[in-house]
Amino acid sequence: MLENSKAFSGFAAPDIGKAKEFYTKTLGLKVTEEHGLLSLHLRGGNNVLIYPKPDHVPATFTVLNFPVDDVDAAVDELNKRGVRLEKYNGPEIKTDEKGIMRGNGPTIAWFKDPAGNILSVLAGTM
Repeated sequence: MLENSKAFSGFAAPDIGKAKEFYTKTLGLKVTEEHGLLSLHLRGGNNVLIYPKPDHVPATFTVLNFPVDDVDAAVDELNKRGVRLEKYNGPEIKTDEKGIMRGNGPTIAWFKDPAGNILSVLAGTM
């Protein structure tokens, strides 16, 4: 029934203006706005919807992953753009001083958007 539908994912943000600025200026993504909704236009024709939700509570999981060739280089560039990487020191997830988890699955680093949504850069392609 839905096999021919061009599905897309979405998540909320309390302030669409702040979200638009972050995704366009900080991350350099193509973003369009229509009827108060943002569409992130990602490589490969994938789109992600960001919709306003005043009582937004950020998810406790990663909502958007960006596969990259070099996680260290991506982290360095994010830092230059003012993005703070998340640091974890738990029994299952430990990041190094740069905020990168290595050797326990794919090399990955997490960061948050202005709404507290968790995003990542990770090694590999999807």
